[in-house]
Amino acid sequence: MITVFEVANIRCSGCANTITKALKEAGFTEVSVDLTCEPRKVTAEIADDAQLAQFKALLRTLGYPLVGEEEGTLDNATLKLKSFVSCAIGKFSTEDESK
Repeated sequence: MITVFEVANIRCSGCANTITKALKEAGFTEVSVDLTCEPRKVTAEIADDAQLAQFKALLRTLGYPLVGEEEGTLDNATLKLKSFVSCAIGKFSTEDESK
């Protein structure tokens, strides 16, 4: 089932590139990131509860938790730092691929 999630810490196309690439490498299909709204939305094909848990864990590892899943000041700061690094990686990946 194609599902849309509101995701925190997504700021730009670098973030979107990182998320899209990571989800596709993990086997998710129908992946897209909507940067035109706030909070940002990530769409993916989710087959079952196990895949949903994998989706959430992967996003959180990259620093992009679902909206409302931040847990306190320290956790929120850690997730924002992770998303900053993921964003930078996504920007550099986009530049490298265009060469």
